[in-house]
Amino acid sequence: MFVIEDELKKLPPQPGVYIMRSARDEILYVGKAVNLHNRVRSYFRKIVGRGPQIAKMVEQIDHFEYIVTDSELEALVLENNLIKEHRPRYNTLLKDDKTYPYVKVTVEEAFPRVLFSRRMARDKNRYYGPFSSAGAVKDTIDLMHRIYHIRNCSRKLPEDIGKERPCLYYHIRQCDAPCMGLISEEDYRKQVDRVLHFLDGHYGEVTKELESRMQAASEALEFEKAIEYRELLHSVKQVEERQKITSQSMDDRDIIAVSHDQGDAVAQIFFVRDGKMIGREHFHMSVAWDQEDSEILDMFVRQYYSGTPFVPHEIWLQEEIEDREVLEKYLTGRRGQKVRIIVPKKGQKEKLVELAKKNADMVLSQDRDKIKREELRTIGAMNQVASWIGLSGIRRVEAYDISNISGFESVGSMVVFENGKPRRNDYRKFRIRTVQGPNDYASMREVLMRRFSHGIDEADRLRKAGQDVSAGSFTRFPDLLMMDGGRGQVNIAQEVLSELGLAIPVCGMVKDDHHRTRGLYFNNVEIPIDTHSEGFKLITRVQDEAHRFAIEYHRSLRSKEQVHSVLDDIPGIGPKRRLALMRAFRSFEAIRDATVEELLSVPSMNQAAAEKVYSYFHSREEGTNG
Repeated sequence: MFVIEDELKKLPPQPGVYIMRSARDEILYVGKAVNLHNRVRSYFRKIVGRGPQIAKMVEQIDHFEYIVTDSELEALVLENNLIKEHRPRYNTLLKDDKTYPYVKVTVEEAFPRVLFSRRMARDKNRYYGPFSSAGAVKDTIDLMHRIYHIRNCSRKLPEDIGKERPCLYYHIRQCDAPCMGLISEEDYRKQVDRVLHFLDGHYGEVTKELESRMQAASEALEFEKAIEYRELLHSVKQVEERQKITSQSMDDRDIIAVSHDQGDAVAQIFFVRDGKMIGREHFHMSVAWDQEDSEILDMFVRQYYSGTPFVPHEIWLQEEIEDREVLEKYLTGRRGQKVRIIVPKKGQKEKLVELAKKNADMVLSQDRDKIKREELRTIGAMNQVASWIGLSGIRRVEAYDISNISGFESVGSMVVFENGKPRRNDYRKFRIRTVQGPNDYASMREVLMRRFSHGIDEADRLRKAGQDVSAGSFTRFPDLLMMDGGRGQVNIAQEVLSELGLAIPVCGMVKDDHHRTRGLYFNNVEIPIDTHSEGFKLITRVQDEAHRFAIEYHRSLRSKEQVHSVLDDIPGIGPKRRLALMRAFRSFEAIRDATVEELLSVPSMNQAAAEKVYSYFHSREEGTNG
């Protein structure tokens, strides 16, 4: 048994990470500490003026755990990883999980390529970015192909030289076909060097060269070439125009400011590369009402730079942050060079930070209504459903559906919604193994038994291995189970949960005669619901998603290969007749519904074979109906 007072005495006075958990083992909060003993104990002291968000979190703490590290820097890294993995409800969280595009030049290859990349790996290739627009990256890459004729195929060169014909890009004069040996590695490398020079921001040389080529083509009356050079020149100028704001310093830097109000916050970043602003981006965050800008900045910097591959030389902030020195050390390690966090106090630098702040204020003001509508549609709808059935604290909901055609290839689907939004990575599909025929109740029982048994077994294995139970793929159980049906489906679910010793609330989604949800069935009572409410719309989305996912899986199993496997079970139907049947009827359903006379019309089918196919399907249907 976990006794908080006893466990507090055991805390070591060392740096590390602490994890606060609820009675249901949900991770409420992850934090780092220079001194675990002092930091964790502080949550359980009576502190006047503590923010309502933290006070509410402390009320729910049932137990905690901690991980000791060698330094505060290690604690910072571990804290970031745990927050990103578990997304605890009381941590300040980025609502956006964006990755930014880069231009990647594969200089490690004998014949390098210019590619679009969403991440910057620690390799010997060259990366340019990040760019705020994927379109800008694609336009730039297209320009490199058109000007410098860089290949974009995946052929392994020089090993594959001469093995295949040149592709379309050679014929439209956007590649010099190194795959055919039409350009030497040395000459190709010169073109790549020019690409790198261009991407480093040296546009002048390219502009002059294209202007010269355009002029020469015009004088030689080669007007098509002249037009082509003119279009390329226009593209170069477009790329150059994106670099709108310049600076006397040629450093890379990010300029960050935040704005917050009533639990919502926006962080605004200006990206400056080689002294030129290449774009800007904003991020929405969930914060406590009483958090200061400095705290929000601190958490944003940690989370953002733990996920983005590029770390600039300087980061300008609107306010000082508590962990500046530790963060500088951490970011220096990620960049491989010194990183400075600066708070400009005067002059042009301060004005740029103020500009970022004004942009953050503007975005927050413009998006507040949008944010509120989204919360009403998701978290608000989830809370509304919980209130109808008298529950609280519902975050995760699982819903199930069964799909089959006359009992063949029965499948089950499991969809998951968290905070009113689908969590598609947690969806699961089940192929029914033990049930013959269209028995939805028995099929649902199998699905639920497999899902929760797997979760219990997986949790036991993780505990024995000393690992975090919540890290398993099936170990996160729902706060509420929603069944696509009334009393019958609910009873099946409750029987399974009771056999497994699980206490999870179950409600059914009751439909009217037109197959539309009219209420919820919970604790043996049908509860009417407002069909114009956000809660009703959420229930409909959950139902539709469970049904869609099941149907989608079922369709995938009804491919030709799967149908062939059904026909393989019929005595006397070999590969030749199976192929003839598929060509004639095109689908499993058509074969099943065909008469003996229609089956006889198929080439290679005789009376005995046609009767075997007919009786195979129809005897099964009679058996399931009896």
